[in-house]
Amino acid sequence: MKRNAYCGCINENDINKKHVTVCGWVHSHRDHGGIIFIDLRDKSGLLQIVFRLNNKNLKLFKMAKDLKDEYVICVKGLVQKRSEDTINLNMFTGKVELIAEDLKIFNKCAKLPFEISIQSEISEELRLKYRYLDLRRPSFQKNFIIRHKIANEVRNFLNEEGFLDIDTPLLTKSTPEGARDFLVPSRLHHGSFFALPQSPQLFKQILMISGFDKYYQFAKCFRDEDLRTDRQLEFTQIDIEMSFVEEDEIMNITERMLSRIFKVILNLDIIIPFKRISYDDAILLYGSDKPDTRFGMEIKDFSQEFKNSNFRIFSSVISNGGIVRGLCVPEENNYFSRSKIEDLTKFVCSCGAKGLLHMRISNFGIESNVIKKYLKKEELNIIKSKFNAKPGDLIIFIMDKDKEIVIEVLAKLRLRIGKELKFIDKNKYSFLWVVDSPLVKWDTGEQKWKALHHPFTSPKNDNIFNNANISTMKSRAYDIILNGIELGGGSIRIHETDIQKKIFEILNISDKIVKEKFGFLLDALNYGAPPHGGIALGFDRICSLIVGERSIREVIAFPKTQKTLDLLSGAPSIIEDEQLKDLGLHVAKK
Repeated sequence: MKRNAYCGCINENDINKKHVTVCGWVHSHRDHGGIIFIDLRDKSGLLQIVFRLNNKNLKLFKMAKDLKDEYVICVKGLVQKRSEDTINLNMFTGKVELIAEDLKIFNKCAKLPFEISIQSEISEELRLKYRYLDLRRPSFQKNFIIRHKIANEVRNFLNEEGFLDIDTPLLTKSTPEGARDFLVPSRLHHGSFFALPQSPQLFKQILMISGFDKYYQFAKCFRDEDLRTDRQLEFTQIDIEMSFVEEDEIMNITERMLSRIFKVILNLDIIIPFKRISYDDAILLYGSDKPDTRFGMEIKDFSQEFKNSNFRIFSSVISNGGIVRGLCVPEENNYFSRSKIEDLTKFVCSCGAKGLLHMRISNFGIESNVIKKYLKKEELNIIKSKFNAKPGDLIIFIMDKDKEIVIEVLAKLRLRIGKELKFIDKNKYSFLWVVDSPLVKWDTGEQKWKALHHPFTSPKNDNIFNNANISTMKSRAYDIILNGIELGGGSIRIHETDIQKKIFEILNISDKIVKEKFGFLLDALNYGAPPHGGIALGFDRICSLIVGERSIREVIAFPKTQKTLDLLSGAPSIIEDEQLKDLGLHVAKK
């Protein structure tokens, strides 16, 4: 028997069609005595197969009786219309069934570690150990069908825009770009190592210098870092680079590509251009450089207003270089009881704050044990006016001489309250560009400047040669955010050798390291490098958001656990001594 149809594609147009042959896995098995029903599953969906007992097919019926879930079979038969009382409108094939005339069992199935046909809670460890079973589940297969469609749409769009799909090396040089490299020892050059790329950054810039103008790639990237729900040791990014462009052109290409994806996959009209906000405003209003803008409740700063206040809790913090910021929360269903305020106080303390102060706006004025007692009427009016507060609203303040604590705590508090009060519309897609980010940030641990994005990001202007304040310099970078998640980021790159060398100097990267690690890029920049820029988008993140999964592991066929283990294959594993010897390596004991 040879398959000539897919299970999930058979419909009323196929009624009375003979010799229809389908293959797949037994999804469910129902024995009603003289009649057996099988739901057969392949990647396209389910089809009901009917085995009826009669004198002509005793052998066939006995074979069907022995079938169990996940047996791999092939069935040939006649398509018929189901009786009215057995029609299943929840299935695409629910109005038809296949009357079996022949059956072949390709393979049996051992006892299952979990039921594939039942959508029940299964531990992630078990799912990843038996990933081949997990991937059979229809809801899960749908994720990868959609992932394929998204990739296809991206390729179609970029091809139409004149981009070339060009591969870059997976075995390359270790360069200090932020994360820890995965290293691959060389057998032919003992003591030397390749690195798996954290991104194709340097090679895509060299492709621009090579004159390719518009490049893209579904690039595999590798970073040896601790895992979270949005992190994997290896992941895929949509990598794009263009020559002779400004920020607006790259952002426009990205917006049109994402708009097309959401229209084709979800039939949603995404309005472009996306809103843009400066990095400084994002930190001020939301406490985050990747804000969730599906709801308001913006943070306000009162450091200027209360630096000379008689309320010492505020003014002393400000005089010591700290800040005072707050949130105004609309009252909802008596959410803010005394116990809830105590709960929120414990929460902000667990995030690093020393506590919180609050005041409630009522029809009779301000309700507060502390703030009302010490703040002047004019100061209270400033608070109400700045928040445009109404009766019933609750205002929460966080203050600390460590600005980062205030920013981080308010960001977490805003998201927690937004979720608890259901301010966040889960069906909304709120895109945002965060622009004008700082060029560098100070690393207190290493006591030196580090690039906020990467060392190849172009500064906003050429003041780096004029002893300007490095801490205030902005970059030509742009990050794209969706619902509080960073989809990707990019920048206009440095294309002039002297500026690139100056950036390395600011980052305290020695001439020796520059020559050793980045010499090939600097050499290339000397041979007519065009102005260029690009962006890298997290493909796995885009897919997980579109299919509605919380973790990117649900759209990666064979992911690692949070402990960086591959439970399916058992990687990482011990290497045989002979292999180590070939590589000139010796594993030291801890």
